[in-house]
Amino acid sequence: MAAPPARGRADYDYLIKLLLIGDSGVGKSCLLLRFSDGSFTTSFITTIGIDFKIRTIELDTKRIKLQIWDTAGQERFRTITTAYYRGAMGILLVYDVTDESSFNNIRNWIRNIEQHASDKVNKILVGNKADMDESKRAVPTSKGQALADEYGIKFFETSAKTNLNVEEVFFSIAKDIKQRLTDTDSRAEPATIRISQTDQAAGAGQATQKSACCGT
Repeated sequence: MAAPPARGRADYDYLIKLLLIGDSGVGKSCLLLRFSDGSFTTSFITTIGIDFKIRTIELDTKRIKLQIWDTAGQERFRTITTAYYRGAMGILLVYDVTDESSFNNIRNWIRNIEQHASDKVNKILVGNKADMDESKRAVPTSKGQALADEYGIKFFETSAKTNLNVEEVFFSIAKDIKQRLTDTDSRAEPATIRISQTDQAAGAGQATQKSACCGT
């Protein structure tokens, strides 16, 4: 499945494709529903395969259209979801702060990213269900931060239920991707100009040589 162009339509300046990955039950679908629709439900049916939602936001006077893909966390669906890694521009790695195994599996998910995603893909670590009682917490905030620091990525604790940091997570990764795209464009444009000038100079030289040749 080919990734859509990042820019080129009148209703937005950038189209950014994000991917939510993590174990089943960590709250990926709840995070997506909270961000895209502003709602929350406890009666979510497990995602089968992959689903997506769209939300357009504004960053630095630019309209950013976010296409957010929600993947199934179960092992049997991973062969389906790996096909979506390649076109992703940003990936949110989600674990449940009350489930240590979902946190430990983040390393496996990162290996999947390294195998299937673009080298330039932006990543962010998300510890969800931070609203839960501290007595149920299995992964301390410091442990999540340490893992994020190890991989050199940003870290947020969120709650889809209370809307804690949900907007902040999506806006943060969108801003980083937009900056990367802007930097890529600004580096590419001078190169294009230089090539154009070189071609013109070469063309002029050839024309001069041909004129001299024909005049003799």
